[in-house]
Order: sequence, then C-alpha cells, then structure tokens
Amino acid sequence: METNREKITANGVSINIFNNDGNTDFISLTDIAKYKNKSESNVIIQNWLRLRSTIEFLALWESINNPDFNNEAADQFMNESGGNAFVLSPKKWIESTGAIGISSKPGRGGGTYAQSDIAFNFASWISPSFHLYVITDYQRLKQDESNKLNLDWNLNRNLSKINYRFHTDAIKNNLIDTNTPKRLAGYTYANEADRLNMIVFGMTASEWRENNKKIKGNIRDNADINQLLILANLESFNAQLIREGISDEERTLKLIDMAKSQLKGIDDRHLLE
Repeated sequence: METNREKITANGVSINIFNNDGNTDFISLTDIAKYKNKSESNVIIQNWLRLRSTIEFLALWESINNPDFNNEAADQFMNESGGNAFVLSPKKWIESTGAIGISSKPGRGGGTYAQSDIAFNFASWISPSFHLYVITDYQRLKQDESNKLNLDWNLNRNLSKINYRFHTDAIKNNLIDTNTPKRLAGYTYANEADRLNMIVFGMTASEWRENNKKIKGNIRDNADINQLLILANLESFNAQLIREGISDEERTLKLIDMAKSQLKGIDDRHLLE
C-alpha cells in the first residue's frame, strides 16, 4: 500500500514520487519522459527499454536487489535487443522477469515509475544536463526530509559504484582480448579509471594515495558530492564511447567536454549547494 506521495521539479518539469515502504522511492519515468516529448512519453520509455545497455543495467540492479528475479527471461530480452522488430514495454518486462525496480501504475496519477537509481539512469539517457536537475531536486527533497548529513553523498557513491560495474564490463568486452594476461588486463582497467580520475580530480588514484597516506579510503571515497555526480555520469558516458569503438584521444576530449559542461551547470546555478 502506498504510504507517501511527493513531487520534485526539474528544470520546470513536475515529477511525481511515491514510496511504499518508507525506504524505497519510486520516481515517475512518465513525467521524466515528458521533458523529451509531452504527448508520447510511453514511446520514449519503450525506446529506452529496447536498448541492450538498459536491459543490462536493469538486470544487474534486479540481481542485486531481487532474489526472485528471472535472469533467464532477462537474457532472452538481451538476445533479442537490437532487432528491428524488438519491442519491450514496462508491463512485459515486469511480468516476464518478476522485476521490482519498475512499477506500472494505472489510473489517475499513474504511469511508469522506477526505483531512484533506475530513474536517474533513465534521466541521464534523456539528457545528461536534465539528469543534473532531476537528481539535484531529488537530493533537495531528501535533505528537507532528513537530518542525515551523508544522505546525498551516499546516494551518489552508490550510483557511482553501479556505473563502475558497467564501465568495467565495457572495458572487458571491448578493450581486452580473451588471451590477454591478467596482469596486463589490470593495467587497462586502471588506465581507464585514471582517465576519469584525472578529469574529475586532477590526479590518478596512486598519486592521491601518495599525497594522502593518513586518510582512510581511496580517492573516490573522499570525493565531494559534485565530483561523485560527475564521475557517475562520466563512467556511463565512457562505457558508451568504448562500446562504440571511439579512440582513446577522442574519448578523452569528449569526456573533458562533458565534465566542463556539467561543472559549468553546477557553478552557474549553484545546483548542489
């Protein structure tokens, strides 16, 4: 039974949220999709669901959070994805896999809702800049509701950890040959991680450790909320560029441009103060 209904506003778009158990927020994908197309929000959601990268993300989230998730059904959808005739609706995904991360609500105030991590992924696909507005106003809402000082940081750290998994999967499947020795493969993972570290923090992970020997945790554990948010976006974007076969040099330039754009948005609007 629904216990709480709230609303955020992202760049002028009103987005509904409901909460069933006092812990898990479900954000309206239907409302988020209206930023792209007010009259065809369901089509926008289905286009997102058709993507193999989306199905992989949803399957990973469910595998972590849902012990009853049907991985075989998800694998079948992944195999079918990319075909011209492939269509996947929220209802079909839920009924076929037993998914709990997406909810289809009928009637007034209904539509497609998703757990916050999934909703943020959808918002990022809609528009990286709009994603900033969504996550920022959601964080403002959480700050208003709670006195827990570390809520926003934990939110973005968890998002970064999920995106890190997809980042490493993209590296494994596209940059590392099956015959590559394990030690050399490790260098590839580290180099890609440090590509992002240099852009966000201005130093590699080993340089940070050398300069902060008395501080617990690693470079990402000690990042601020703005750095974590941008890092999560860059991980997702870099994974996409790797899958597309973009060269190292071009990827670096695109990632730098994205980071600068998001930093400018934060500075101009004081989004995450």
